[in-house]
Amino acid sequence: AGSVPEPHLVGEAGARYRVHVLRGQNHGLFLDMAEGRRWARGFAADFARREGRGPRVLNLFAYTCAFSVAALQGGAAHVVNVDMARGAIATGQRNHQINGLPGAGQGASFLAHDLFSSWGKVTRSGPYDLVIADPPSYQKGSFVAAKDYPRLMRRLPSLLAPGGHALLCLNAPELGMDFLHEHLAREAPDLRFTGRVANPPAFADVDGQKGLKVTAWRRGA
Repeated sequence: AGSVPEPHLVGEAGARYRVHVLRGQNHGLFLDMAEGRRWARGFAADFARREGRGPRVLNLFAYTCAFSVAALQGGAAHVVNVDMARGAIATGQRNHQINGLPGAGQGASFLAHDLFSSWGKVTRSGPYDLVIADPPSYQKGSFVAAKDYPRLMRRLPSLLAPGGHALLCLNAPELGMDFLHEHLAREAPDLRFTGRVANPPAFADVDGQKGLKVTAWRRGA
C-alpha cells in the first residue's frame, strides 16, 4: 500500500545507497552481503593505518558498487569497479555521488565491460592490495560459477600485489566451501585461506555449505 519514494535511499553503516524495491531481487543492494561490506571497510582502514596509504582495490562483478563505497569510506586510495551491466554501473556512480565520494578518474573507476574480455585493461590498473569478487551463481552468457570461477581464480596471482588479499564470495547452494579450496589450490596455490566472514544473523542458513559463502584469502609475500 502507498508509494515508494523516488529516488529511494537506504542507509547502512553510515553509507547511503539507491534502491528500487519494486524490481524484485535485483533492487540495488544485497542485504545478505552486509558483513562483507563491513569487512571491506575494515580492511581498508586497517591497511591505511598499517601502510600509511590506502589500498588499491579491484571490485569485480561490482553491480551497484556498494563494496566500492564501503572500501573508500574505510580509506581505500582507489577502487576499480567492473561490471558488464551499464545500468548497474550507472547506479554505482550515483551511489558514490550520494556519499560524497570521489568519482570517475579520482577515487574510483567504473568499467562497464565483460571481465573475461577485459583482462588486459584490468591488469594494467594493478597490482591490487585487495580483489573482491561477488559473481552471480548462474547467469547464462555472463558467469556460471562451476565453470567460470576457476578461470577467475587463475588470474588472481597476476592481479594481486605480494601479500595482497582477496575476498571471494560464492552464493551457489550446490557448491560448498570445498569448491573454493580445491580450485584455489590448483589455480592459485600461493593464496592461503585466512577465514570466512559470517553472514548476518537474519540470513542464517540451516546448512552453512549451501548458504552464502564469503571467504578471505591472502597471497604469499
